[in-house]
Amino acid sequence: MAIIVTGASGLLGSALVAALEAQGRTVVRLVRRPPRGPGEAFWQPAEQAVDLAPLEGAEAVVHLAGAPIADRRWTPAYKRELLASRVRGTQVLVDALRGLDRPPEVLLSASGVDFYGDTGDRVVDEQEGKGRGFLAGLCERWEGAAARAEESGIRTAFLRTGLVLSGKGGALARMLPLFRIGLGAPLGTGRQYWSWISLDDWVGAVLHLLAAREIAGPVNLVSPSPVTNAEFTRALGHAMRRSTMPIPVPAFALAAGLGEFAREGLLSSHRLRPAKLLDGGYRFAHTSIDEALRAVL
Repeated sequence: MAIIVTGASGLLGSALVAALEAQGRTVVRLVRRPPRGPGEAFWQPAEQAVDLAPLEGAEAVVHLAGAPIADRRWTPAYKRELLASRVRGTQVLVDALRGLDRPPEVLLSASGVDFYGDTGDRVVDEQEGKGRGFLAGLCERWEGAAARAEESGIRTAFLRTGLVLSGKGGALARMLPLFRIGLGAPLGTGRQYWSWISLDDWVGAVLHLLAAREIAGPVNLVSPSPVTNAEFTRALGHAMRRSTMPIPVPAFALAAGLGEFAREGLLSSHRLRPAKLLDGGYRFAHTSIDEALRAVL
């Protein structure tokens, strides 16, 4: 019984596939080019095309595909691409799953902590409702498309992922060059909370959810110890043995350089608790930001 993974070439997908294969699990990557072997199968959401053969009787599907949030400025056209790559892609995949004679037992579908909008300094868990903003609306529609799998008896969980710490890619890797030359600094007021998770814990949590048959719906994939942006800045500087700038980067400068993403992606506050993971028995490898940064760097 195979585990199907979309977005398998990204930071999260490649780490998950490596962990699954290390356990001896059979993994099939859904790719948008001609498959290069039995470990790959074709799909093309824009054409509503999915190779159904590997999906039939699969154990699970982990759906991680989507255009990157922070790689480009949010023009109206790119916003449409962000939305389509997540919602349309999920709809096509779920339609394929619903048409199978033997659908998978579980679908784990990516989402983000941006679902909650800016939560300030309040501690919130998965019971919190949707917040405001473009990303909150995107996450709501993304999860809504995945939730249709439940109608076919597929246990479905939404992976509301926070800032993933890895020196090999993602947001942290983009920060490292500035910190290496001593130009790391808090962003805006620095008081906004960042909910983070190490890459090892992200993979561990997904493996846990594959087996935890009682867990469904939204799941916060974050550490139990969120920190403010100022605390994160100090911790990263300390881990790299570099001084950091005492003067924060003003919010208006971030907005001028990064546009709308600055407000929702960098200056928004998410002080989240991973209630379902904790209540479901998952044991985090990294709960301290200092320990986690030392480990990933």
